[in-house]
Amino acid sequence: MSLADSRPRPVGPARGRPRSEAVERAILEGVMKLLEEGVPLAELSIERVARTAGVGKATIYRRWSGKEELFVDVMRAAEPPDPVLPGVSMRGDLIALLESLRQRGLATRSSVILHNVYAQMKSSPKIWAAYHASVIAPRRVLALEVLRRGQRGGELRPDIDPELANDLFIGPMLVRTVMRPDADLPEGLAEEIVDTVLAGLRPVSSTAS
Repeated sequence: MSLADSRPRPVGPARGRPRSEAVERAILEGVMKLLEEGVPLAELSIERVARTAGVGKATIYRRWSGKEELFVDVMRAAEPPDPVLPGVSMRGDLIALLESLRQRGLATRSSVILHNVYAQMKSSPKIWAAYHASVIAPRRVLALEVLRRGQRGGELRPDIDPELANDLFIGPMLVRTVMRPDADLPEGLAEEIVDTVLAGLRPVSSTAS
């Protein structure tokens, strides 16, 4: 997957003047172009992005407070979209969440550029913190809501800490996508993980599936 092939989508609250989708697309694609040319993340100044996108610096600052916020939007545009949860059962929602992680893992593996950008992003505390707060943390909150709803509906044992349960579900997929780049990410892996963990965390008397 090439960053230039992704389709940016606007995220975050509006600032200043009404947003122009064409202008935002030009800015995000300007960042992608620089990354594909091998420009290190540390050298991606707002001035350089503005010059590449053919806009003024003020145009960028009306939409993003700085490089960190802009770069988070670029990464969100390059990633697969967030999952739409079925909302029918805890199991189904967990599978949707894990499938999203699997797709992100596949996207990172298929793009050397995206893989390198993630590595650079983690070396920048400010950008990583912005990405964590805007992308990772909300996904964790969503997963915890799914688990708590599952407890209320009798799909998950009431004595299980949702924080721990979340780690038990998400952990295996993260190991394969982050720590084991050579590990298989086959279709059906999300279902296999969820059902394996649920076998131990489901109430004994429950027959929910």
